[in-house]
Amino acid sequence: MSGVVRNVIIIGSGPAGYTAGLYSARALLEPLMFAGYMSGGQLMLTSDVENYPGYPQGIGGPEMMVELREQAERFGLEVHDKNVERIDVSSRPFKVWVEGEEFLAETLIICTGAEAIWLGAEGEDAQKGRGISTCATCDGAFFRDEEVIVVGGGDSAMEEATFLTRFANKVTIINRRDVFRASKLMYQRAANHPKIEIRPFRTVKAWLSNEKGLTGAVLEDPRDGNNEEIACTGAFIAIGHKPLTRFLDGQIETDSSGYILHHEHTMTSVPGVFAAGDVVDSRYRQAVTAAGMGCAAAMDAERWLEDQS
Repeated sequence: MSGVVRNVIIIGSGPAGYTAGLYSARALLEPLMFAGYMSGGQLMLTSDVENYPGYPQGIGGPEMMVELREQAERFGLEVHDKNVERIDVSSRPFKVWVEGEEFLAETLIICTGAEAIWLGAEGEDAQKGRGISTCATCDGAFFRDEEVIVVGGGDSAMEEATFLTRFANKVTIINRRDVFRASKLMYQRAANHPKIEIRPFRTVKAWLSNEKGLTGAVLEDPRDGNNEEIACTGAFIAIGHKPLTRFLDGQIETDSSGYILHHEHTMTSVPGVFAAGDVVDSRYRQAVTAAGMGCAAAMDAERWLEDQS
C-alpha cells in the first residue's frame, strides 16, 4: 500500500469506464483505472459496431476500444490491465485490492459490465471450448464449412448468426418462443440470409459429443415436450448476460439479478461510489448509453468531491 489517496479509482473499462476516465482526467482528478485482464469489455468481442455516432462506415469493437483508451490516456488517465479482487466501502477513503496490493480512493466509479450466461444443459461443461462458445467473433473461424447453431432471440444472437455465415455452411438459430427480442433490422438481416435457418419453439435439452468434440444437440419443444436431434459441430450461446458484481460482496445495493442500483443520479447506495454501463443497465445495454452514463458518473464524482471539500 502506497498510502496515496486517489481522487477517483475506476473499476472496469469499456465505453462507460473509458468515458468516465476521459471526463475525470479532463477535470484534473488524476483518475486511476483497473481495466481488468480483458480491457475494453464486451466490445472487444464485437466484430462490427454500426450504431455508435461518429462512425458512418462502422468500426470494429476492438478498434473502437483502442481509440477510446488512447483518447482518455492522452488527458492523463492511468490504466492498469488488472482485476480488482475486492473492495471495502465501509469508510473513506475507500479501499481497493488488486493482486494483493491495497489502493485508496475518495470516490469509486464501477464499470465492470456483464458476462455471458450459459445454458447449463446436460453435457455443456465438457464441451465448453471444444465446440460450445459464447463468442462468435472469437471462435467462428474454427467452424469453416461446418454446421453450427446459435441459441437466443435477441440482437446478440442475430449478430452472432450473421457473423458466422462468413465461415459456416449453415447456421441454425434456436429460440424458445416465436417472439424475438431482436430489433426488426437485426432479425430481418438474419432471417433473409440464405445460410440461416430460424427454429422457434425449441430449447437445448442436452449436447451430443464424441471423442473429437461436439456433434449435435437434443432439442425440446416447450409446448409438448417432444424431442429431436440436430447435427452441429459448433454452438454459440447468446441468451443474455449477468452483471459482474460478485466482488462487491453485498456492500452496494443491487437488484435481484445483481445489477447495481442508482440512488441519486449515478451514485449507488454508498455515497461516493458511482456506477455506469452494463453493470447498472439491464434494459438498453448499448455502447452509446454506457458512454453517456460513464460521462455522468465522472461529472457526479467531480461534483461530489467538490461538495465534500
